[in-house]
Amino acid sequence: MPAGLAIAFALGFCGLFTALAVLVGPKATNPDKLKPFECGSEPIGTPRGRYSVRFYQVAILFLVFDIEAAFMYPWAVLYTKLSRTMGPNGPQVSVFGFAEMLIFVAILVVALAYVWRKKAIGWE
Repeated sequence: MPAGLAIAFALGFCGLFTALAVLVGPKATNPDKLKPFECGSEPIGTPRGRYSVRFYQVAILFLVFDIEAAFMYPWAVLYTKLSRTMGPNGPQVSVFGFAEMLIFVAILVVALAYVWRKKAIGWE
C-alpha cells in the first residue's frame, strides 16, 4: 500500500508539473528556435547517419571489460575472508580466493585474445 501511494504521488507530481509547463510556459516560436544547433556551428551532414558496426562492437567490449573491473572490487575487499579456511589448528591460508580471480581473469584474457585476433578492436 505505501509503495502504491508513493508511485501515485510521483505520477501525480510529474503530471502536475508537465501540465503547468504546457499551460504556463512561454509559447513564442521563431525560425531560429526551430533550427538544429550543434555547439554554435551549423550542422554538417544528416543527423540520421549510420554508425559503423565497429562502434557497437567497441561499446559492447567496453561494457564487458568495465564489468570485469566492477567484479574485482568486491573480490578485493573480501580477499582475506576468501583466502582463509578453518582448519583443525585454527585459520589456515587457502588459495581459493586467488584461484577464483585467476580463473575469472583467464577467461577474460581468452576473450580479449579472441576479439583481438578477429580484429574487432585495434587502431587503423
